[in-house]
Amino acid sequence: MSYIKNDDIIQIEHLLFQYQREENKETVTAIDDVSFSVKRGSFTAVIGRNGSGKSTLAKNINALLLPSGGAVYVNGYDTKDEEHLWEIRQSAGMVFQNPDNQLVSSIVEDDVAFGPENLGVEPSEIRRRVDEALKKVNMYQHRKRAPHHLSGGQKQRVAIAGVMAMRPECVILDEPTAMLDPKGRAQVMDIIHQLHEEGITIVLITHFMDEAAQADRIIIMDDGHVVLDGVPKDVFLHGGKIRDLYLDVPFAVEMAEYLRDNGMEIPTDIIDTDTLVTYLSSDAAKISEVSEKSAFKVEQSDTDTAPEKEKTGTIVAEVKNLRHVFNAGLPFESIALNDVSFALEENSFTALIGHTGSGKSTLIQHLNGLLKPTGGSVYINGEDIHGGKEKLRDVRKNVGLVFQYPEYQLFEETVLKDVCYGPLNLGLSQEEAEQKAKRAIELVGLDFEEVKNRSPFALSGGQKRRVAIDGVIAMEPKMLILDEPTAGLDPKSHHDILLMIEKIKKEGGVTILLVSHNMGDAARLADRVLVMDGGRLWMNGTPQEVFSKAEELSEIGLGLPPATEFMYRLKQSGVPVETTALTVQEALADVLRWKRGEL
Repeated sequence: MSYIKNDDIIQIEHLLFQYQREENKETVTAIDDVSFSVKRGSFTAVIGRNGSGKSTLAKNINALLLPSGGAVYVNGYDTKDEEHLWEIRQSAGMVFQNPDNQLVSSIVEDDVAFGPENLGVEPSEIRRRVDEALKKVNMYQHRKRAPHHLSGGQKQRVAIAGVMAMRPECVILDEPTAMLDPKGRAQVMDIIHQLHEEGITIVLITHFMDEAAQADRIIIMDDGHVVLDGVPKDVFLHGGKIRDLYLDVPFAVEMAEYLRDNGMEIPTDIIDTDTLVTYLSSDAAKISEVSEKSAFKVEQSDTDTAPEKEKTGTIVAEVKNLRHVFNAGLPFESIALNDVSFALEENSFTALIGHTGSGKSTLIQHLNGLLKPTGGSVYINGEDIHGGKEKLRDVRKNVGLVFQYPEYQLFEETVLKDVCYGPLNLGLSQEEAEQKAKRAIELVGLDFEEVKNRSPFALSGGQKRRVAIDGVIAMEPKMLILDEPTAGLDPKSHHDILLMIEKIKKEGGVTILLVSHNMGDAARLADRVLVMDGGRLWMNGTPQEVFSKAEELSEIGLGLPPATEFMYRLKQSGVPVETTALTVQEALADVLRWKRGEL
């Protein structure tokens, strides 16, 4: 049975989806009695914490999964009707979070042609569609390149082009910007808006609230149910409920809430920074008499108050004139690092930022000897790590490297066995390894007795990541390198990982190097910030020094922390404020001082 086509391109009726856990055959309900429709040409954002059912919902719309109960109709076709499977997938194209999971060919244009070829489109028409799709996503000039030579943002644009070449009426994007730098995120969102303006229906699954705020409609899911559904300005009125669901609100919504709490008359329908800046710089913005104490009614970090380990001035890691060339002497020769020099002090916290392809990952792999320099040197505790092969084992004991998506490295039957693996390989006894594992597990905020005998694969996404990081912490490295530890996590898990890092910083006596695309995290946590661009160290300074270079950062594909960007735009509008604020607390205090005439 099919519906006659109408204004709704997607119709979901009492959708139920269940699956069985492999480890214990337990039946899990991922989607429970969900009903809604999506109008043609609309832009809908779906948000919710990890495990809320968002991705499962998307896969049911695209017929990658079939309902356990209820029904899903796409363009009038029942997704359970195998006879119309191609029509369904041509009508509703799917773009996944990780583009590497979607790219299948060795040449960009061949990859984009893959979908139309499988639909039986004529070769001449395929050629036309491929060229048109690549031009839409600004990747036509890269059509002859290999996808694995592209940046993350470029790969995602190719994945979108591959879907567009099938001429879908609806595009479902499952966290397409989760792995991208600020410039890559902005480029993908520009493409999404362009497609929407051309009449294509957009369903965007995201953890970024500023992206959700750009949609016509927001659907919030939790525990397999739809809990909020409406236009963004109405949904974000429920800030308390949204936070109860372990989600965030856009920076402008949060800032407006705090300003209202401190006596300012701010309209409740302001949900983006530009609108808030415009309102504040107008004559309409007023402030009541407010005490100095009330100017700081902002929630503070809930980490332990243990004193941080003092920096001693001792250099634990030093890079001198580091150079690395991939495929040297070959047609695809690439200079990944060029004359990079810096030093890290004991107990310091440094953030490493840069656009995708700037050399960050290549750099950190030199710090524990996974890559050998083409030129220059790396010193750990004053010794050249390539002075003798026998030293690399000690280097890797002292320099712990946690890769992006570390949960992919989990492999043991239980959490305890997985965390003990590293210490045992360092030659510790079983008893010693378990003691170190217990300390590491408790340090990251997990209950040792509760999780030690559980399968790591049965944990939530955030718990898996903490356990994976535990495996490195248990080896008690003197230096800990974290490569995008919050990538792809929902706001609650992101927050938990940051609390874990802050706790390690305060209690662990460890030198930390954090690689991140999140400028707010870098500003909040780091003592110093290293900025990479084109394989070179572009800047090395304090967060205040680095993020004072707004125009320059934009030119190299980076953004500002939300609070800094807000103050920067406020100053551009003519308001006499400083642009040094790194946190919402600092921005709030500066705005209130300005409104009182104290600036």
